[in-house]
Amino acid sequence: MTGGPLVVLVGPMGSGKSTVGALLAERLGVAYRDTDADIVAAQGREISDIFVDEGEPYFRELERRAVADAVSGHTGVLALGGGAVLDEGTRALLAGRPVAYLSMDVEEAVRRVGLGAARPLLAVNPRRQWRELMEARRHLYTEVARVVVATDDRTPEEVAQAVLDALELKDV
Repeated sequence: MTGGPLVVLVGPMGSGKSTVGALLAERLGVAYRDTDADIVAAQGREISDIFVDEGEPYFRELERRAVADAVSGHTGVLALGGGAVLDEGTRALLAGRPVAYLSMDVEEAVRRVGLGAARPLLAVNPRRQWRELMEARRHLYTEVARVVVATDDRTPEEVAQAVLDALELKDV
């Protein structure tokens, strides 16, 4: 498949997509793009505010459009929001692309994110909700991924190197 992102990162919130994505872009000498940041910039408000004000279906439509735009127009490293893979059309867009799923377990999620109020889908009983989200999404992350890279107990630099190695990409 020609065109589109050099690397697409998927995975749950807190898996390091933004941090690892920026490192990968730097190491590959390409631009970095994050669809969540695209949505925040276009809407002029945080994702948590969009969820509260407009609801999840509205946000998912914004996300679907942001991903489609980024996949067709970005040639660097692209990070998708944690729930982007829920959309069947998004999964179809990712088919055959260099997608890396950054995986982690719930204890790592607690350590990294704190599973706090800034995450609208984890507002009540965050550990249980995170596990339920992962049960619903894990197979979708795996479905779209060419490679799976565990992030538990690894630095962002180690994860970036593992992605480069797994996708057989050379840094500049």
